[in-house]
Amino acid sequence: MRSNTIDARAGTGRDLAIMILVLGSLWGFSEVVLSDIIRAQGIPLRAGILTGIGLGIMGIATGLSRRALPLLGIAMVTIAAKQLVVPLLQCSALCRANTCAAVLIQGLALSSVVAFAGHRLAGSVLTRAAAGASAALLSAGAFYAVGTHLAPCQYLLSFASVGGLSAFLQAEGLAWAAFSALLFPAGYRLGTALRDVLPAVAMQKPAACYITAAAGIVGCWAAITASIMNNGI
Repeated sequence: MRSNTIDARAGTGRDLAIMILVLGSLWGFSEVVLSDIIRAQGIPLRAGILTGIGLGIMGIATGLSRRALPLLGIAMVTIAAKQLVVPLLQCSALCRANTCAAVLIQGLALSSVVAFAGHRLAGSVLTRAAAGASAALLSAGAFYAVGTHLAPCQYLLSFASVGGLSAFLQAEGLAWAAFSALLFPAGYRLGTALRDVLPAVAMQKPAACYITAAAGIVGCWAAITASIMNNGI
């Protein structure tokens, strides 16, 4: 009876919403704060690193909930975090249109791969690595098609020629796939571990769990706000 109660609690809409807010805020932190740090330090393969982290965070959600649809919710929270530039800096939403499109496309690609793979993801780590890599490659190709027409930067426009897609996949897509092949399985494993622990902890100490989640969300958004105010667009 206790096990059934715990399993039921793990799937409640409230807990699912909290998971989406927490993980979306973490991904937003990565896309804004960590991105600014990587840029300032001149670390190469920034897009690949951030994509891998994003798919790793969605991997946590996949391991925890075993569902594809919440990944889209996580992407939407991340987009909201990135679009804080609009009220904070009084700029157009188009200023980060391409990066927001990339996040949405990554969420769509991975949710599609997760839905297609189904229970096979619980098999070998190689299956999960292939899922992460394929979702990253799909999102890279889709982003190229969308980004070159939405609000392209000079770097993206440099691929807008015959053979541009192939060149973009070689320059960016392979890095996206490599980091995602590493970090999606790692996130999935962490999510699976949390799935075994969190429901029981939440039943024993619900207030502590909700306070911790709220503190994490507020902390992420405060850091995102500070990074935008200090570094601009």
